[in-house]
Amino acid sequence: MGTVTIAAIVSGCGSEPAPQAKPPATADAAAAKQSKAARAAAAAKVKANELGQVPVLMYHRIIEKPATTDDRSPAQFRADLDRLARDGYVPVTAAEFVTGKMDIPAGKHPVVITFDDSSPSQLTLDETGQPKPDTAVAILREAAAKHPGFRPVATFYVTRDMFGKSVKEEQAQVLIWLKDNGFDIGNHTRDHLNLRGMAKSGVQEQIGAIAKEIGALAGIKPVTIALPYGNQPSTKEWAARGKLGAASYDHKGVFLAGYTPASSPFSRSFDPLGIPRIKAMDKKGDCAQFCSTAWLDWLKSNPDMRYTSDGDVTTVAFPKFKNPFLSTTHKPYALPY
Repeated sequence: MGTVTIAAIVSGCGSEPAPQAKPPATADAAAAKQSKAARAAAAAKVKANELGQVPVLMYHRIIEKPATTDDRSPAQFRADLDRLARDGYVPVTAAEFVTGKMDIPAGKHPVVITFDDSSPSQLTLDETGQPKPDTAVAILREAAAKHPGFRPVATFYVTRDMFGKSVKEEQAQVLIWLKDNGFDIGNHTRDHLNLRGMAKSGVQEQIGAIAKEIGALAGIKPVTIALPYGNQPSTKEWAARGKLGAASYDHKGVFLAGYTPASSPFSRSFDPLGIPRIKAMDKKGDCAQFCSTAWLDWLKSNPDMRYTSDGDVTTVAFPKFKNPFLSTTHKPYALPY
């Protein structure tokens, strides 16, 4: 009798509702399957292909009168960015690319914009602490304002030249401004020496010294490195990981100066120790086939080869027939359709 009375009181008015029974596992599995099917359908609608190729563009100076084929004028750089925006590209940093954290809208394509040698033409701050007109950073911000959704981000590969600044406080100001405004800082070695054939100690000195300097000035630990002249040391891993005294460096990606788009970081063919970049240049001479304008034309003509996002950073979406090209590491995130 007492037991019945207690049960009646507990279940009476004013008490907390009894917890509902947990749905059977089969219901959970059915809901998950339905959700995955819906996401796959959404990916198919935008023709997502996150195993496709990504253009990594290599720039140097942005100057009014280009002196070498490595230079671009402000007008040329503006035209480059306009073309990228028209073709549906959204900039991501080198760090975001190598770690697979490319959070861009569905149907859009990532592009990695990189700058070598830390030239003043890439970023010089005025007396108010803002980028001077016609520097690379100012032009990137203009493009973002002109094209909604076009992220004003890039990766700057730094040497001891440090944007033309020799005073430590001024070097720190530029690096911290980049960090605070969403830009990415990478390692480009201290003295821009050719690492091919260099002893391990020399390689670690060149890479470790500038990494230590960047860390001391701005609290930044570079995620990636771009090798001078695109030349790898005799042991490729030396560029990725090493020590200099008590300090160490650990790069998740090593960028070269090659002539092709890069493999997706989710692809079996992705090699983090040798990621190719594309020289930013019009179709002239060798660049008629191997530089940015030519490759962007090719990717536009071959959309099935280009990385297209499904808009969800938690999945890797692609047509089912591409499943053999997915890296083993990323199989748990696969969303084939």
